[in-house]
Amino acid sequence: MLWYYCILCLIAYHFFVLLFVWSYWKTIFTIPMNPTKEFHLSYADKELIEREPRGESQQDVLRRLAKDLPVYTRTMSGAIRYCDRCQLVKPDRCHHCSVCDKCILKMDHHCPWVNNCVGFSNYKFFLLFLAYSLLYCLFIVATDLQYFIKFWTNGLPDTQAKFHIMFLFFAAAMFSVSLSSLFGYHCWLVCKNRSTLEAFRSPVFRHGTDKNGFSLGFSKNLRQVFGDEKKYWLLPIFTSLGDGCSFPTCLVNQDPEQASTPSGTNVAAKSADNHQFPAKPLRESQSHLLTDTQSWTESSCNEEKGKLGMITRMTIEKET
Repeated sequence: MLWYYCILCLIAYHFFVLLFVWSYWKTIFTIPMNPTKEFHLSYADKELIEREPRGESQQDVLRRLAKDLPVYTRTMSGAIRYCDRCQLVKPDRCHHCSVCDKCILKMDHHCPWVNNCVGFSNYKFFLLFLAYSLLYCLFIVATDLQYFIKFWTNGLPDTQAKFHIMFLFFAAAMFSVSLSSLFGYHCWLVCKNRSTLEAFRSPVFRHGTDKNGFSLGFSKNLRQVFGDEKKYWLLPIFTSLGDGCSFPTCLVNQDPEQASTPSGTNVAAKSADNHQFPAKPLRESQSHLLTDTQSWTESSCNEEKGKLGMITRMTIEKET
């Protein structure tokens, strides 16, 4: 019976180690995705931006350039999000990383533990890395617990090995506590369809600040990160939906830049269930998330419906 238990422990141990190393490797060596060429300024536009003084005249140029781009978010002052260093119009949820010195699509944060930016291209890998490292540590704690108890009851031989057992138990237990809190936090972010940066500073749309602007409900928020095929969810294989440049939004306020009817409502931009969406087209890889009307009855959109009735007053902020 003992040998059967040992074999099961060895199989489980190597299973967790394999998935942990695989997801950790993918998180480290997956290159963060940058905005596509359509968001970069041409040489003529760059010269035009440099000649224009900062202010409304420069914003007029940026608004013209962003007119045909799937860009819905703004700075706190209502301006087009523009990166001076990369010289591009920032896609939604894109931010400039000061460590990598480039714009990262759907940037979550720059993680020193993996020496890489966590963003659209490797966020799923990062979540799996946290999950499997947590399971690995919990497995160590569970299998080491009986020997840890024997250590305090003097049930182990008086050798140096018992100090290794004590150190292993405490190290695995402490990592389990820290990893569980971090993994739980990122699970909450996935359920709300937010990044770490968006959790600290809510995205600003043309109608105002909206912390749940990208939330489509629990089911579709989960699918946006893990994809449609559940058989690949637990494997560190890229299955996230979209291209990282455009995302469906849960907007229930009229977009002031859309053409409106005399009654003040935008009929063309309304969906069948009276939700209003940006006039610019989404990418095909993301727009199919909006076709299932069931998701719009889920929690995130409906909870904020009453809160978004009043336009949020904007404060001035310098976008970097």
